Amino acid sequence: MYHVVPGGADGAMVGAVTHHHEHSHLHRKHKMGKEGRQMMFAILLGVMLVITAVAAWCYYSSSLRKADLLKTELLDLSKDGFIIRSQAGAIVFRMAFRSGSLDLESCSKEGTILSCDRSDTRKLNFFIQTVRPKDTVMCYRVRWEELESDQPVEHAMSYNGSHWYGGAESSAQRWPISMTGIQTPKPFITSDVYANRRDFGGILERYWLSSNATAIKINDSVPFHLGWDEDQMIMRFQARYQESLYKPEPGQPARAELSYRVCVGSDVTSIHKYMVRRYFNKPNKVPSEAVFRHPIWSTWAVHKTSVDQEKLLAYAANIRKYGFNCSHLELDDRYTTGYGEFEFDPVKFPNTSDMFRTLEADRFLVSLWTHPFVNYNSANFGTCMKKGFLVRQPEGDLPALVHWWNGVAGILDFTNPGAREWYASHLRALKAKYPGVVSFKFDAGETSYLPQQFSTLVPLRDPSLYTRRYSEMAIPFRERAELRVGYQSQNISCFFRIMDRDSVWGYELGLKSIIPTVLTISILGYQFVLPDMIGGNVYPNRTYGGQQLPDRELYIRWLELSAFMPAMRFSIPPWEYDDEVVAIAKKFTKLHETLVAPRVLELAAEVLDTGDPIIRPLWWIATDDEAAYKIDSQFLIGDDLMVAPVLEPGKQERDIYLPAGRWRSYRGEYYDKGPMHLTDYHVDLNDIAYFVWVQ
Repeated sequence: MYHVVPGGADGAMVGAVTHHHEHSHLHRKHKMGKEGRQMMFAILLGVMLVITAVAAWCYYSSSLRKADLLKTELLDLSKDGFIIRSQAGAIVFRMAFRSGSLDLESCSKEGTILSCDRSDTRKLNFFIQTVRPKDTVMCYRVRWEELESDQPVEHAMSYNGSHWYGGAESSAQRWPISMTGIQTPKPFITSDVYANRRDFGGILERYWLSSNATAIKINDSVPFHLGWDEDQMIMRFQARYQESLYKPEPGQPARAELSYRVCVGSDVTSIHKYMVRRYFNKPNKVPSEAVFRHPIWSTWAVHKTSVDQEKLLAYAANIRKYGFNCSHLELDDRYTTGYGEFEFDPVKFPNTSDMFRTLEADRFLVSLWTHPFVNYNSANFGTCMKKGFLVRQPEGDLPALVHWWNGVAGILDFTNPGAREWYASHLRALKAKYPGVVSFKFDAGETSYLPQQFSTLVPLRDPSLYTRRYSEMAIPFRERAELRVGYQSQNISCFFRIMDRDSVWGYELGLKSIIPTVLTISILGYQFVLPDMIGGNVYPNRTYGGQQLPDRELYIRWLELSAFMPAMRFSIPPWEYDDEVVAIAKKFTKLHETLVAPRVLELAAEVLDTGDPIIRPLWWIATDDEAAYKIDSQFLIGDDLMVAPVLEPGKQERDIYLPAGRWRSYRGEYYDKGPMHLTDYHVDLNDIAYFVWVQ
């Protein structure tokens, strides 16, 4: 039996043991609680890390899927634009969205089409479709359509460190394109750049090409406006209807759509060949061989509007007297009694039939100047107004009067079949009445001569289609016909004349502008090029030296360059100077006939199938040569004849660049270590430097 003994030493021991046991138990309990909490924290932390890792992985996977979604072949789309890379990974094209950002959450991909239906502010239809037409070419169809009326669409194309070509004829033509200052987007329409020098020219297409082997073609349906920013090095492509000459389809809302194709190739020449074959019209016939071989002789620069029967016959007689050939005479402005009339002025031309018989006996053919204007004081104005042949005011049947360089006029509505037939019938009547008349010089035709507000029998959504309708009037006379405008008109088999030139050396409608202009319109698909008159127009205050004739040296250098163009045209005759100039003119008209014309005619026949330029830039045969992309004072005829004229006053030497290959100079020198620069290469005043590629 156990007894509990209270107090004393033994009792204290028992109490102590009991107390120690209780304390130990509490300590273990406290320790276990702390460790548990730590363990639970660790478990929770681990779970959170796992969740975070899973979420990160999901986000990463989602990002990868989104990034993959926003790629289509070599194109990467972002909310603010897209880039295109080469096969080697370099960025070759960059486009920024300027009128809104895409909502990428709205994007989806089906096959080769990447589409989105929202921007950051509104709904839209957007897509990029990939098309691989051939192994060496990748194309992208891009479309941004606004679903609200009066919302412009603007995309900005970066120069991206490359050189760009194409677009339009301009007054101060540069090769490659050099756009100065800042221009807000304005209608991309044909204009008279002689009268309005900051406008786009009379020959234009919605096509650009870069040294990065990239090309862009804006769709015909777009209400297209073009601007640029020199500082940002961008071209601004804009579609809009508000405050614009473009109109939506009748009854349709004014919802803007910017659509275009971007194609990337292996090199600049091959991608241009692809684009021309795919998107450009082509002529179906080569114009008159005689015009390629022999000069045209125009009355304009020498006689202006004072031309008459006596002066025309004397001009023709001097052509024969000095021993020159002639494809045809061109009788320019003011042979009729009024603008809009087709009968010869009986005071200035009292014996027209006899005049033409004399010219025909001397084997001269004649081309007559014509235009789309009917002046309000002409005999035909009332007839055209009564029959509805004139472009009208927006409301009603009254003609919309326009100002042009010869007064105030109505302008013929070439969307009206009646107006077309009326105009063509007068041209046919002139040919029938005067057998020596073979064709016509179709002047003007730019959209800029239409009034700001107008209506036509067939509504023109794109105002530049007026230029197209006018250019079609040349088709029956195309053998020797001449146009100074072109828009979607490459299939019209006639000569396309570059805009009038001033009698100056420089880039603004001067001698230096000829090569860049011819190269530009050739890239746009117009190959049967007729440069302006040798020496220019000799207008007061727009003539180097302020003389009555073009400066003698300028005239000679202009003549030499013209001899290597597809066709030549005189107006100021060489005998107005001296015997040496006459001898130089004979030398170069002969060289044109024997060396240049045969090669040009071969290439002209190829144009019908290929659309390739006759006059080509140096990079055509040197696509990997950076120097070739910047040269604007040399050109090729085909692939094997390279021309380097002197274009500076007081110079009898120039620097010449020879692409790789074996070249023989006109003096018989051989160069086969190209590419190479020939520094201060001597060229006499009566010479032009040219080189033939040899095997």
